[in-house]
Amino acid sequence: MHMIGLIGGMSWESSAEYYRLLNEGARARLGATASARCLLWSFDFAEIEALQHAGDWSRLTERMVDAARRLEAAGTDLLLICTNTMHRMASDVQSAVAIPLIHIADPTAERIVAAGFRKVGLLGTAFTMEHDFYKGRLTELYGLEVIVPDADDRATVHRIIYDELVAGRIEPASREAYRAVIARLVDAGAEAVILGCTEIMLLVRQEDSAVPIFDTTAIHADAALDHALATDARIDAAQRTIT
Repeated sequence: MHMIGLIGGMSWESSAEYYRLLNEGARARLGATASARCLLWSFDFAEIEALQHAGDWSRLTERMVDAARRLEAAGTDLLLICTNTMHRMASDVQSAVAIPLIHIADPTAERIVAAGFRKVGLLGTAFTMEHDFYKGRLTELYGLEVIVPDADDRATVHRIIYDELVAGRIEPASREAYRAVIARLVDAGAEAVILGCTEIMLLVRQEDSAVPIFDTTAIHADAALDHALATDARIDAAQRTIT
């Protein structure tokens, strides 16, 4: 198995899920005693969150590039950014290293297209739902029509992520709120829903949605294992172009 580099801590709640999923996946594929070869660079999310809400994406990019370079120098063969929002600087991260970065949107979109869906709802942070770095990739590279909740629902989804999920709080009332948001996306024509924040899977399950949900955390981890177990992970994963 090739070495997987994880840029995590954004938040550590979802990074722990990545670690669990990677190791469970390695066991399922390779045998009962197998586990994933990985290295984790974990940020203090309090610092990251402050810069996000200050809109200081330049400093955030510098930190992400530094983490990627450190993981590459430590011997990793491929990289994961363990958060959807920070894929805003995926191109800069990929340009800074020679090893491939697996973009979280790509395996997610591939599964959606393979399942025959074209119009999808997107849940995530306000940055992911409102900026074009994520929605644009889904549309331009995969032909998906992406719809997001209205302004009030976006505020609710964002607040629950930052006030509760990153702090390890799973509130029944918030699950009900997400169910209502998902139902409105379905009413607006969504054929499936993307859990486009790596913490949302802590709160929402398939039974909370009338249409299929695509959990980016689980899909991303599974794609990493595919590449880590490929004959040449560097060449295989490099086929994904970061634009």
